[in-house]
Amino acid sequence: MTVRVVLLMGVSGSGKTTVGSLLAQSLGWTYADADSFHSVENVAKMAADQPLSDQERAPWLQAIRAWIDDRVLKGEHAVVGCSALKRAYRDVLRRPEVSFVYLRGTRAEIATRLAARAGHFFKPSMLDSQFDVLEEPTADEDVLTVSIDKMPDEIVAAIIKARL
Repeated sequence: MTVRVVLLMGVSGSGKTTVGSLLAQSLGWTYADADSFHSVENVAKMAADQPLSDQERAPWLQAIRAWIDDRVLKGEHAVVGCSALKRAYRDVLRRPEVSFVYLRGTRAEIATRLAARAGHFFKPSMLDSQFDVLEEPTADEDVLTVSIDKMPDEIVAAIIKARL
């Protein structure tokens, strides 16, 4: 069986962690949250309401890429939640084993979620910077787009039906 890695992408608050954890649990696969790959400096910068530059994101993306490569090398199926907001970021993470799923929501939906979220370094005030950077996937990228207006288990079922 070919190794599969599902990469859930979208702005902060789109449900990558919730859906990703549930998807991995449903499949019996490993789950990783890309937030855990950020440097202490990057987390501190974001916690201070400062968006990261492409240069600051580069080592983070390379760490996620290395994690994906390690899963593939070990023959382990996996799910990873990673914003992957720009096509260039997705291109760093792209390989034949990776299926991208875009968790798409409106600013209003996501702002509501962020306002209710506690204990995360990403502040709701930075949401606009995420949407400003976001390059929605194009048809040539073969990214499954799923609306976040459904319950997490319905989103997981849609992903499994469409991609696995």
